[in-house]
Amino acid sequence: MSEAVAHDDHAHGPEKGLMRWVYTTNHKDIGTLYLLFSLTMFMLGGAMAMVIRAELFQPGMQLIDPHFFNQMTTMHALIMVFGAVMPAFVGLANWLIPMMIGAPDMALPRMNNWSFWILPFAFTLMVVTLFMEGGAPAAGWTMYAPLVLQTGDAFPFLIFSIHLLGISSVMGAINIIATIMNMRAPGMTLMKMPLFVWTWFITAYLLIAVMPVFAGAVTMLLTDKFFGTSFFSAAGGGDPVLYQHIFWFFGHPEVYIMILPAFGIVSAIIPTFARKPLFGYSSMVYATASIAFLSFIVWAHHMFTVGMPLAGQLFFMYATMMIAVPTGVKVFNWVSTMWKGSMTFETPMLFALAFVILFTIGGFSGLMLAITPADFQYHDTYFVVAHFHYVLVTGAVYSIIAAAYYWMPKWTGHMYNETAGKIHFWWSTISVNVLFFPQHFLGLAGMPRRIPDYSVQFADWNMVSSIGGFAFGLAQVYFCWIVYKTIKGGEKATDRVWEGATGLEFENLPSPAPYHSFTMAPEIK
Repeated sequence: MSEAVAHDDHAHGPEKGLMRWVYTTNHKDIGTLYLLFSLTMFMLGGAMAMVIRAELFQPGMQLIDPHFFNQMTTMHALIMVFGAVMPAFVGLANWLIPMMIGAPDMALPRMNNWSFWILPFAFTLMVVTLFMEGGAPAAGWTMYAPLVLQTGDAFPFLIFSIHLLGISSVMGAINIIATIMNMRAPGMTLMKMPLFVWTWFITAYLLIAVMPVFAGAVTMLLTDKFFGTSFFSAAGGGDPVLYQHIFWFFGHPEVYIMILPAFGIVSAIIPTFARKPLFGYSSMVYATASIAFLSFIVWAHHMFTVGMPLAGQLFFMYATMMIAVPTGVKVFNWVSTMWKGSMTFETPMLFALAFVILFTIGGFSGLMLAITPADFQYHDTYFVVAHFHYVLVTGAVYSIIAAAYYWMPKWTGHMYNETAGKIHFWWSTISVNVLFFPQHFLGLAGMPRRIPDYSVQFADWNMVSSIGGFAFGLAQVYFCWIVYKTIKGGEKATDRVWEGATGLEFENLPSPAPYHSFTMAPEIK
């Protein structure tokens, strides 16, 4: 597929050099821009995490003041969620969806360009809040009222940047739905689409449903601060808990927006290196849709401690536990795909396997958090931090790294260094567990989150966790070097790169509908 790396000049007009990237409407160029932007934001958000872990290395206040510490937790989360994970998935969607469904480009190429170029400006607005009078918000990524209303001049900049991010996400989602609905190749029915396309199709609907809710919540915050309303002010008849309901009605599906495309990536990689079609293709599609539906009716499990009625606690507890069923179906199908397969363990497969194992750990701690009376103990402790980082780092981020190794030969025309990739995998996987696993112990022992100082009995595990954090951060610098070396040029990639690595002919395998999951459909080529 050598044409994959040769860009069509007519797609971006006569512009050359830098302006080509500004004006481009080519889905591959825009996908590349998203991925490089995401990597930049990942390193920036990671640097903020290093500040957090450096402060927590020992008890007592060492490096920074408590207010700046809380600003770091807020900015780290916002940058990682909206700047690293989501743009990376949108970049993958841009690159892969048109090719996977046999479309020449995205349905709305100029809107595609716009939805990317909003992002650098939105994040500039967000990051400059750190340099304003009163500083950036220090209220966590949740920006709970009334705490966030104490933010100074930076507040409207934060709200405006979130609006821009929402506009970008909704435009990207509309584009993906329009492309999938209207531009599939003849014979590419919905139930023949690769699972990555399916997961993004469902994710796009989630984005369109919840982004406006978030926009509404932050606009209500804005009017509370500047226009005399009292949506969330008890003094004026409002309710701060209302903000939490609106936020988490967005925030919980948002978590699934960050993990469903990961399921699609892993469902493409595992069959390739197991040399078998994906087990249970249609059940994977239905499980993805079930997870998406359930994600809308579990939001208040983030709020068990606000004083909700017993009926509410029971409903949200059982609804949350139900998500384990379709998720379990997915894990079962991935394991079944590998069962009796001719497996090899190239770097993408290693990251995909680590995803399955470590994401499942995050799922188990999620089940623990779903149990209302237990959640009263775990709430706002480091146990929650450990839980969602297992889901989002060893889940979402690992899947993105797996995708980068898997498709980089296709994107660049060059093969990455396999030994370097494996070093990156083991370095990351050991350090990420040293970083986050001890946080379960800290949380169960009662260490609260978002606190810059802590009681001396938590010192040992915090030191271990911080050492793991610095090692994991360094591993990602190494990853940047691997990506740079691959883009600059390495061994030439073959047309069917993973076939060359294994010597096995894909064509000789049985090819039911899910065959499309692990290689482009032959008729589309």
